[in-house]
Amino acid sequence: MRHDMLSRGIGRGRGIGRGIGSALGAGALAVGALAMAPTAGAVEPQSATLSFDCGSFGSGTATLTAAQNGTSATIQVSTSAITAPVNVAAGSVRSTLTLTKNGSGTTTFTGNRNPAIPSGSPVSTGPLTGTVAAGDSLVGKSLKIVVFGITVNCTATSAQSPGPFVF
Repeated sequence: MRHDMLSRGIGRGRGIGRGIGSALGAGALAVGALAMAPTAGAVEPQSATLSFDCGSFGSGTATLTAAQNGTSATIQVSTSAITAPVNVAAGSVRSTLTLTKNGSGTTTFTGNRNPAIPSGSPVSTGPLTGTVAAGDSLVGKSLKIVVFGITVNCTATSAQSPGPFVF
């Protein structure tokens, strides 16, 4: 019986060698698949500024901070164009940021997330979420904020600096 096992490679490590070879091959395939898998995209620039006019609510600069994960993207907005007249609780600001997309169309980023905003402080909202494709170029166009049922519409009055977000 022992001779039969040896002639078939059992007991001499041949079966083990094949197992190790198969495991190494599977490992190499997994590493290759990871190397070829799509990664989280890198938006450039990650932060930009522009000016907004919000009518009777005020005007001022806004900082937009963008992040990307595949086709999902977020933009955080902080603007001195609007200040909170009273304390605003976290999660109570509903916002829509409209951006010019690739020079002609538009896209929107929406959300109702915000930190608590003390009375007299600049409004901060986001992250606002939207969908992007590789190569999309986005520039802030307008911002709509709804707080306590009051709608504030803001229009961009300057170019976005240092330039468009490119995803």
